[in-house]
Amino acid sequence: MRSTRISFTALFTLLLVMFVMPLTLKAEEAGEYIAIRKEGASRIAIVLDNLAASGGKQSEWAKSLDNTIKRGLDFTGLFNLMPAPLNIRNSQNGTLNLTTIASVGGDMYAGGSVTNKMGKPVLEMHVSDVSGKPLLDRTYSGEEARLRDMGLRFCADLVELLTGKRSVFGSRIVFVSNRTGYKEIYMCDFDGENVVQLTSSRSISLTPSVSSDGKYLAWTDYTSGKPDLHIRNLATGANASVGKQGVSISPAWRPGTNTCATTLSFEGNQNIYLIRADGSVERRLTSGGEINVSPTFSPDGSKMAFVSTRQGGPQIFVLDMGSGQARRLTYSGSYNTQPSWSPAGDKILYSSMQKSGEINIFTVSIDGSGLLQLTSGAKNNEYPSWSPDGSMIVFSSNRDGKRKLYVMNADGTNQRPLLRMEGEQQQPSWSVSK
Repeated sequence: MRSTRISFTALFTLLLVMFVMPLTLKAEEAGEYIAIRKEGASRIAIVLDNLAASGGKQSEWAKSLDNTIKRGLDFTGLFNLMPAPLNIRNSQNGTLNLTTIASVGGDMYAGGSVTNKMGKPVLEMHVSDVSGKPLLDRTYSGEEARLRDMGLRFCADLVELLTGKRSVFGSRIVFVSNRTGYKEIYMCDFDGENVVQLTSSRSISLTPSVSSDGKYLAWTDYTSGKPDLHIRNLATGANASVGKQGVSISPAWRPGTNTCATTLSFEGNQNIYLIRADGSVERRLTSGGEINVSPTFSPDGSKMAFVSTRQGGPQIFVLDMGSGQARRLTYSGSYNTQPSWSPAGDKILYSSMQKSGEINIFTVSIDGSGLLQLTSGAKNNEYPSWSPDGSMIVFSSNRDGKRKLYVMNADGTNQRPLLRMEGEQQQPSWSVSK
């Protein structure tokens, strides 16, 4: 069954900049460094050494952490991972051979060790530039069952140190899959790992959205035979529904609040309303006899982008939440929908049906300038959603036959599948943190 939302079925330059607080145990140990990644620049070449361990359990932990760190850093698309050369350390005193790092084209070095303290793994990591100046020295510890989290915490610290921004590590993605034969809501880690099924309606569940504080999940549910908005408290499992006549589709949470916007038709026309977490209606946001769907909010919640047919075919408009005034944003293309507001607040992602029949993903600045096409020649690409740090985009595509989830860098580069999972996956929303 089709969703009722309107749908279509340099080098990575290292700049040593002062006045930046490094993410180290002691700021003075690392100096004041930040790497600024310029648009169009290539990746940072990092020599990644295998973790040292003394055998036994420590070696098992080290092997697992090596894999986690390599996969985590590679996932970001920021790094060119280089294995450590055989003569990375001086044979006599074991110190780093910095000339070797530079000779193989490395911009920096990362390595460390794993030890066992009272049955728990301890990861010590060190990152330095080619001159040997420390960039990051940090220790991570935890239960053995949290090894993956320990490795990803290092990856997050390194990316934040080098970019000045929080990373995708620790974030999650909610999406729809029919792998059980029914369309249900699932959640996975940022890289497609640790998939968890959230609904078991044995019906149709669509368009999931999680509140900015991670407490509530909203989605459209067809258990009653019509599309209803359901809201679940993820901590307690308590459910609420709007319970209005007509349709209730495509929810989106307003940042910093426990209210979400959704399309309701209980008053006759399909307009967007603000809904409280208990399912009650706070107020109507749009009016008129046209179709108004697919809301998405600016990071500060002061504006809402949405899709409307008020001027003909579906186009994206921006509503000022204070004044109630709306303006049209998109003019290129006759069928634009599924907007997603960037975490930085400067751009909006959306999908557009092309004259060729393909559906492709675009970004546009909030003033309507800077239109950029991100996908092409790959069949239908829909439901784009920004990562929390704005560096990546998750979307669904049928480029390989079935609809699956893909990720790409914010500029459209490095497009690849997100996860391996039976059935089809679609309608991802990337806004959840652990």
